[in-house]
Amino acid sequence: MLKHPSLRVAYIDEVEETQKDNKSKKVYYSVLVKAVDGLDQEIYRIKLPGPAKLGEGKPENQNHAIIFTRGEALQTIDMNQDNYLEEAFKMRNLLEEFHEDHGVRPPSILGVREHIFTGSVSSLAWFMSNQETSFVTIGQRVLANPLKVRFHYGHPDVFDRLFHITRGGISKASKVINLSEDIFAGFNSTLRRGNVTHHEYIQVGKGRDVGLNQITLFEAKVANGNGEQTLSRDIYRLGHRFDFFRMMSCYFTTVGFYVNALIVVLTVYVFLYGRLYLSLSGMEKSLLKVANMKKDVSLQAALASQSLVQLGLLMALPMIMEIGLERGFRTAISDFIIMQLQLASVFFTFSLGTKVHYFGRTILHGGAKYRATGRGFVVRHERFAENYRLYSRSHFTKALELMILLIVYVAYGSSGNGAVAYMFITASMWFLVVTWLFAPFLFNPSGFEWQKIVEDWDDWNRWIANSGGIGIAAVKSWQSWWDEEHSYLNHTGLRGRIMESLLAIRFFLYQYGLVYHLNITSGHKNILIYALSWLVIIGILIVLKIVSMGRRRFSGDFQLMFRLLKGMLFMGFVSIIIILFVVVGLTVGDLFVTLLAFLPTGWALLQIGMACRPLVESMGFWGSVRALARSYEFFMGLLIFTPVAILAWFPFVSEFQTRLLFNQAFSRGLQISRILAGRKKLGE
Repeated sequence: MLKHPSLRVAYIDEVEETQKDNKSKKVYYSVLVKAVDGLDQEIYRIKLPGPAKLGEGKPENQNHAIIFTRGEALQTIDMNQDNYLEEAFKMRNLLEEFHEDHGVRPPSILGVREHIFTGSVSSLAWFMSNQETSFVTIGQRVLANPLKVRFHYGHPDVFDRLFHITRGGISKASKVINLSEDIFAGFNSTLRRGNVTHHEYIQVGKGRDVGLNQITLFEAKVANGNGEQTLSRDIYRLGHRFDFFRMMSCYFTTVGFYVNALIVVLTVYVFLYGRLYLSLSGMEKSLLKVANMKKDVSLQAALASQSLVQLGLLMALPMIMEIGLERGFRTAISDFIIMQLQLASVFFTFSLGTKVHYFGRTILHGGAKYRATGRGFVVRHERFAENYRLYSRSHFTKALELMILLIVYVAYGSSGNGAVAYMFITASMWFLVVTWLFAPFLFNPSGFEWQKIVEDWDDWNRWIANSGGIGIAAVKSWQSWWDEEHSYLNHTGLRGRIMESLLAIRFFLYQYGLVYHLNITSGHKNILIYALSWLVIIGILIVLKIVSMGRRRFSGDFQLMFRLLKGMLFMGFVSIIIILFVVVGLTVGDLFVTLLAFLPTGWALLQIGMACRPLVESMGFWGSVRALARSYEFFMGLLIFTPVAILAWFPFVSEFQTRLLFNQAFSRGLQISRILAGRKKLGE
């Protein structure tokens, strides 16, 4: 304020005041201040009826500060934005647009394009810069005219102040439902006969997120917000009042985009589970025989064409068009090729998983919350435990499920004339699996540096072993993180718990199909074999319960007793395996198939147990559920960490990753930091 004397700052002041009965009470004021002689000087102080921050923080701040604004127009600017002198000269021209003819009604919101200036930091920042640039230019241009469904997507739009201050303000601040508060200003304006336009002769600078974790948190917030929009009355009213074409345009440019993404991923699941059933039941062989006899190739052609769409080239089409219009199509094609070489397909495929997970969870359980992204201009190495906490449920578990499906299909699927078409689709799905498992480490600075890997492993072991408790943060303890990650189940309704349990039943399909393909069953199809497999699972769970109880009772004071118990259980397990090998004819392949069958079943029991937590706690089995969950988390972490550690053992992998994904200045900075770290270590 000292540097810019015309700047005014509005804030909420919380004051303890003594009442007539000598009792203190908190009183809240909206205060406007300016700088005078190096001190804050109050201009206005307006008493509020109570605490202002009842809903989301950002819209509440806007609503309390709007009373101090003056004039007929109001521009909103975010803290990660910048402006330029030459653009400021165009503001008079922009304000004149309020008096121009833009259709039946005068404009109520003037849309302004943005210039993303953080694209040169890394490949991720470049991808986000191109994606955002295409949206704020060619995307919003089409939304404004001819579709007439452009809304307010954030700053730096200019509002007709008198129009909005008399119609509910520029933000809606209800908790949860208005998580994406910006777009509700556009909904509000359109519903009240406003007109939203878009103008590209003026622009405002903007800094986007530059790290994968920041980008993921931002996209999670937007996906959560779109999930809540589907439940909002604003979307309901727009859908009922628009004509058909405008209604479809509104749908596909708001919540429809996320619904389509959800359908794409669900299609992969439905396809693979359908293939799993066909291959394990034996129906696939019969169908292939019929197709071969009739020489039916239409299905083959349809599946081959679908695989081309799955490459994700169409998602990059708006970027190519916008770069081509502004800088020439030769530049657009060359930029697109460089983006593919810098693994843009990996990033956008990973981003798809983020959108689908958080949108689907919000639709199923609600409870969306604001996620602070930081918006810092920092590219730093993220610990393995931090990546696991952030991506475990959204990407890792889903990718491992798809991987098991693909392995089972490779093992038991039939090959025939349609194998080439299926190979294309399976390859794209394997790409999806690898991307969802390893993209966080691929785009992580120093993600394949051996010293960092060793530190990450120590940090992971400390985190997974920490029992947690009251007051211990999720970053310090696996148990605290696990309770926080599944907190949505605490406030979900009965319908949400039932849906969660029904969705978990799909994991039982593995066991039901695979136990009949064991060599030990000799091709028998009796239902008793399936029942016997459940007895094995119950036996394993009983053993885990015994170990859990032994750890609680003996691990502190009677360590020898606890070790004897574990030793006896281990010897008993080895003895049973040897007997099965010698007497019944168990094979090594049977052990692998049993693992594929029983691991998903245990995961299903775990998901159902968490969904039915009140019942499980009343039965006294919650400690066993938590112990089983910790075992699964450690196993998944080890499975993901091992390939990363193997690649980090080769020094050239780290060098190649740094040079490929980051600009030259940042790459040199990383090399210098390694040298300094080595010298510091030698000095110690």
